[in-house]
Amino acid sequence: FMGDSARFLNGDCHHPHISMTDGRYDGKYLFINDKANTRVARIRLDIMKTDKITTIPNVQAIHGLRLQKVPHTKYVFANAELPIPQLNDGRDLDNPDAYYTMFNAVDAESMEVAWQVIVDGNLDNTDADYTGRFVASTCYNSEKGMTLADTMRAERDWVVVFDVEAIEAAVKAGEHETLGDSEVPVLDGRKGSKLTRYIPVPKNPHGLNTSPDGQYFIANGKLSPTCSVIAIDKLPELFDDAIAPRDTVVAEPELGLGPLHTTYDGRGNAYTTLFIDSQVAKWNIADAIRAYNGEEVNYLRQKLDVHYQPGHNHASLTESRDADGKWLVVLSKFSKDRFLPVAR
Repeated sequence: FMGDSARFLNGDCHHPHISMTDGRYDGKYLFINDKANTRVARIRLDIMKTDKITTIPNVQAIHGLRLQKVPHTKYVFANAELPIPQLNDGRDLDNPDAYYTMFNAVDAESMEVAWQVIVDGNLDNTDADYTGRFVASTCYNSEKGMTLADTMRAERDWVVVFDVEAIEAAVKAGEHETLGDSEVPVLDGRKGSKLTRYIPVPKNPHGLNTSPDGQYFIANGKLSPTCSVIAIDKLPELFDDAIAPRDTVVAEPELGLGPLHTTYDGRGNAYTTLFIDSQVAKWNIADAIRAYNGEEVNYLRQKLDVHYQPGHNHASLTESRDADGKWLVVLSKFSKDRFLPVAR
């Protein structure tokens, strides 16, 4: 079952997620990515064993991974983070303008790669909506910079939104190609494609999290002190070219330094980790929207200090429809020589 993966003796696992039916955990599978070796694994939860591992072709470094929530987990969505030459056989090494990366969909049952979509820039984190149609991913390197400084030149990067229904229709219509020895359908989702839309947001966004009420994608600023709240119900208009990309942004609250990830309590509040400030910010989404529209309202509810640089955070059941707001877990990205063996 390990296939090509049998030769890898290491791994760099990120983003475990449990399969869903109608936006609720169904307890069937857990999926996890290995960034170092560009692969995705499936764990059967009835026996708690890995039963399949898939190496993703044509790309390098699978990072963000999320699952289709509705009507069920048909696809595992996996971002390839790093633009690379295509084909990656030594050509174009001195021509980064020719590099690109892709958004990948893995069939959750067969664990075969169903399709890949070429994008502009790079891809970081991702999440799916509660309709089954849209998936959004952050891009922190719209410049396609090959050095750290080059990736931070632009004041804005973007969130790229994928229309899963349009992609499936394009695959069915044969509007794709293949690369090298791979038989996976590859589609062009760069700017101007009917398959994608690019929403400008402040520089170097990192996490991308869907609210459990299904209303919003929230992109976290990383190098901007803000989060960008994208209204999912405006996305059909965006794909119909009836509104501009920034018209989908309904709030951009300023929270603090280094916003990385946002989670929710199911009662209208969001909780965002602030990597630089070593804090978690609790804020109200509706009030942030009111403030964005010009009202004088304080959307911040609380800032809680943590004893490390926080990264991911998760509230109980918050990545499903059933968010209950009972518990918030804030993970340590690293502790900067303090080495405290605790989380909070």
